Amino acid sequence: MSASTAPSAIDRSDRPGHVGIILLVAGLLVGAAIALGFIANEWAQPLILGLLALLSVVGVFCLFAFAIGLIQFAGRSARNDLTKAIVDSAEDGIVVTEGENRIVYANEAYLAFAGARNASEIAPVERLFKGRAEVSEAIYRLATAARAGRRLSEEIRLEPALNERGAVGWYRVRVSPITRAGRPASLWSVTDVTPERERQENAFQELQHAIDYLDHAPAGFLSIDADSEVPYLNATLAGWLDYDLARFGSGGLQLEDIASPNAAALIQAIRGQPGDVRIEVLDVDLRRRNGQSLPVRLHHQVAFGQDGRAGASRTLVLNRAAGEAGADRHTDAEARFARFFHATPMAIATVDRHGAILRSNASFTRLMQGGAQPATIHEFVNGNGALAQAFEAALAGKGEIAPLDVALTGEDGRSARLYLSPVPASEDADGERAIVYALETTAERKLKDNMDQAGKMQAVGQLAGGIAHDFNNVLQVIINASEFLLASHKPTDPSFPDIMQIKQNAYRAASLVRQLLAFSRRQTLRPQVLALGDVLSDLSLMLKRVVADKIALDVRQGRDLWPVKADLGQLEQVVVNLAVNARDAMQSGGKLQVRTRNVAAAEVGELGHDGLPAADYVLLEVEDSGTGIPQEHLEKIFEPFFTTKEVGKGTGLGLSMVYGIVKQTGGFVFCDSVVGRGTNFRIFLPRYIPTEEDIAAEAAAKEAPKKTAADHTGAGVILLVEDEDAVRALNARMLVSRGYTVHEAASGVEALELFKQHEGKIDLVISDVVMPEMDGPTLLGELRKRNAATKVVFVSGYAEEAFRKNLPEGEDFHFLPKPFTMKQLVETVKAAMA
Repeated sequence: MSASTAPSAIDRSDRPGHVGIILLVAGLLVGAAIALGFIANEWAQPLILGLLALLSVVGVFCLFAFAIGLIQFAGRSARNDLTKAIVDSAEDGIVVTEGENRIVYANEAYLAFAGARNASEIAPVERLFKGRAEVSEAIYRLATAARAGRRLSEEIRLEPALNERGAVGWYRVRVSPITRAGRPASLWSVTDVTPERERQENAFQELQHAIDYLDHAPAGFLSIDADSEVPYLNATLAGWLDYDLARFGSGGLQLEDIASPNAAALIQAIRGQPGDVRIEVLDVDLRRRNGQSLPVRLHHQVAFGQDGRAGASRTLVLNRAAGEAGADRHTDAEARFARFFHATPMAIATVDRHGAILRSNASFTRLMQGGAQPATIHEFVNGNGALAQAFEAALAGKGEIAPLDVALTGEDGRSARLYLSPVPASEDADGERAIVYALETTAERKLKDNMDQAGKMQAVGQLAGGIAHDFNNVLQVIINASEFLLASHKPTDPSFPDIMQIKQNAYRAASLVRQLLAFSRRQTLRPQVLALGDVLSDLSLMLKRVVADKIALDVRQGRDLWPVKADLGQLEQVVVNLAVNARDAMQSGGKLQVRTRNVAAAEVGELGHDGLPAADYVLLEVEDSGTGIPQEHLEKIFEPFFTTKEVGKGTGLGLSMVYGIVKQTGGFVFCDSVVGRGTNFRIFLPRYIPTEEDIAAEAAAKEAPKKTAADHTGAGVILLVEDEDAVRALNARMLVSRGYTVHEAASGVEALELFKQHEGKIDLVISDVVMPEMDGPTLLGELRKRNAATKVVFVSGYAEEAFRKNLPEGEDFHFLPKPFTMKQLVETVKAAMA
């Protein structure tokens, strides 16, 4: 419809009438009535009555005109002709409704949409749009919003378009609440967006055509972002790799899914400056879904943002497999060499005369794990003085250059061995002046360090064990002598407290000796089958007393814990010692967590602890939130006498004792610590699975009769063998005081002579294990040759297992660890002679 024939906008809004004229007429009538009132004759009365009646009619008419809006006061109804002119000429259809779709205003654009020529033909929005179900649903939502006084916008597709303007029309319909003369109304707008939609559809079709061309191109296309995700690859490449394109577009693929480790390392190694656009040509192997390799050449373009972060790549992929289009014998040879070059475990790179890295293989790239690739070979190592000299020698063309053991840059303590080979000047067309070969030696160095540490620990353990053995003999004398003195002094004696103090400090010294023996794994253990959960439950009250009030203790038990076999007292000492260390690390308060759980053999490999064999374990964790242990101290914490505490506040034997007890039990202990965040000790105890012998022994122990009251007297002939004169004299005195006949020998050789002299009259041999000339196990062997039924008790400061391995299997003897009391000695003798 042309502008000349377009209908005018319909405005049913209130119109103010000409109130001035009506008031003027009313004034004239009132004036005439007053003038006639001064005429007092008969013919004037009808005129006055007529004027009054006319005034009444005018007044009623004015009231009615005001009520319907014909008359308004100018102050209450100011017209905005400019706004009305703008809305009347707007391209969007505008309509205002009140109540149940009563139209009070519609502009020319809306009349054109509706095809209306006058007010009687105009239709509200709800009746203007009719069509399929989705159209009705959209109109219903708009009408509901209008009744609720809410704003809403919908896009509606009509077939055909409004007023038959086309086969299809797209319209954006909006509704907004407004207030008119104090009454609610709705403002509707209808916008024809058909051209915009057509442009979008045309652009989409063009994009679909472009994607179709790209998907079926004879080359592969690929995009890789900075997080190694593959947001796009075309159908050609997906076909080569045997992947379904439906999986892509939502981060479903990672670079590691479609590339070999060498290829992934090379692609991820590309670095650039902010704003750079780097293009690298890489001959690598991609990986098909079935695991087979696909040799390709990548033209890999990466743009770097202003923050230096790599954007999504644009990568062209050329198939270099034999038999593919474009592949020839030369291409096959290049592909084979690229596979050989990147698959070799030796890292290879070529450098120019300044040391800048020109080319490198995947192994060289992986040497800098997770870090930025160095630009020069000199940035590759820490402390490159030796490397600089070797590099100068390579540039000078010298033949053999000794390999260099260097530390790689980074904070992970990795190392490598470098070999430099010069490139003749006649062959350096690309600027290559030297070839660098590298082998990572991190694992080898760590193994060597561990072996050195183990050797050092073993040497220290032997030293600690030797000191403990000699010290035990001294303590044995002190303890035995104090017992004799206590037996001859009454508690009221002034010397009694001093003697008791000597005995108590001797026991205290004996506990330090046990810690040394625990570290050297020569301590005597009394293993028994334990439920670790019950042990911690019984120990929790003690732990609460050990830790300060400002430290929260959290004990969490795993369900259905497997049994373990350990020495109860020593295991409790391990937990208490770790709790004390944790308390000292949390002077300002914190949290101490003790946790237990089962660790199956299949889970061991996931824990990341080197040297932990795959087996079933019960894990005991003691974790604190204290100050933590610096990394340089972690490797030394289990060494005896190593401590970070102040002088006089620790012996440095606590953690060495923990280490020794756990190791002697057959378990493993590891420590993880972060300075400022806390320390976590993880103890792995082997799961105990009873054998048939264990089950039989347990049944026999249940059927054994109950013990009667102990009798510390006895009779019999005892051969006492001890190289320490003081220890031997006191032990003999103890036995004689209990009724035994004792023959003393200072060595194994002397003991054999005495045994021959009293053959058939020796009921029991008590022998030290470590002696000059002939030790205890050798003496036992000689005694068995003379009398196979000889009963023997070994005494030693070392553990029973330390010398049992030197005895024939199944050898029967009793064992008494040093230092011991008179009561322990007599009980052992009676048990052996029984």
